[in-house]
Amino acid sequence: MGVLSEPVLQVRALKKYFPVRGRILRFSQSVLKAVDDVTFSIGEGETLGLVGESGCGKSTTGRTILRLTPATSGEVLFKGQDLLALSGEELRKARRGFQMIFQDPYASLDPRMTVEQIVEEPLRAYGGENSSQRKERVVEILEAVGLDSSCLRRFPFEFSGGQRQRIGIARALILKPSLIIADEPVSALDVSVQAQVLNLLMEMRSRFGLTYLFIAHDLSVVRHISDRIAVMYLGRVVETGLKNDFFERPLHPYTHALLASVPEPDPFRPRTRNILAGDVPSPLNPPPGCSFHPRCPRVMDICSRAIPELRDRGGGHWTACHI
Repeated sequence: MGVLSEPVLQVRALKKYFPVRGRILRFSQSVLKAVDDVTFSIGEGETLGLVGESGCGKSTTGRTILRLTPATSGEVLFKGQDLLALSGEELRKARRGFQMIFQDPYASLDPRMTVEQIVEEPLRAYGGENSSQRKERVVEILEAVGLDSSCLRRFPFEFSGGQRQRIGIARALILKPSLIIADEPVSALDVSVQAQVLNLLMEMRSRFGLTYLFIAHDLSVVRHISDRIAVMYLGRVVETGLKNDFFERPLHPYTHALLASVPEPDPFRPRTRNILAGDVPSPLNPPPGCSFHPRCPRVMDICSRAIPELRDRGGGHWTACHI
């Protein structure tokens, strides 16, 4: 599926099902299919933007890849090593190579720790350096993200949201990982600050040779930072392709609807609204066949019977659609 040579990350048939138990009888009644057969790859130095509506499984996919949430089945290959097959010390060692930037800069930092303690903590966990070497590394990475040594003794509540997210980025970079999963890192920030943080992430990618899985729901943000884009709907990837091709030649009806929902700043430009009917189906009881067919304006009989496979439509553009 558009696999580049020697990809840093390969996700194959990844599934994450949550059992839903009854309130009275404590036995499993059904499962919530948060991530259902997700497959994609990310090449070295590339940014893949993962987009979709709230509740489609984007964040769960990111957390499952890093094993912050245990997977139900599938494979997650990081530089050829299956992370889902690792245990104990093997997984701990592998985690040096990949880190996560969380969505909420207020909740992701311990309010009782200073900035120096927060950023230094990963170095302490893995050892190998003395106190002065660790402090030197902390100052170096803080300066790289736009902060200075005057921040070391301060606590998170003394910073703005954008500054807190810079601290979170510094913490993610301190171990010199090659893969960063950014889970909506700018959605909790003011619009005026979002561009600064996005530009910082792009600068860090060039400076440290990083590979990103960038999770977001804002298409304009994803367009700014991504090389390729993947669209999720109800736990499945329904389209993926190169950024320019994705925006100029969307193929899946759901992608058309997403792009049509983006507001245009020009009030005199005529627009054709493509408003979807109905609500997103529940992942507890997904519709048969294509999960998008109850809302699709181009639905056919086969859509309610068979799940479409993700197929190559040319030029690295893949869609899961019967059309």
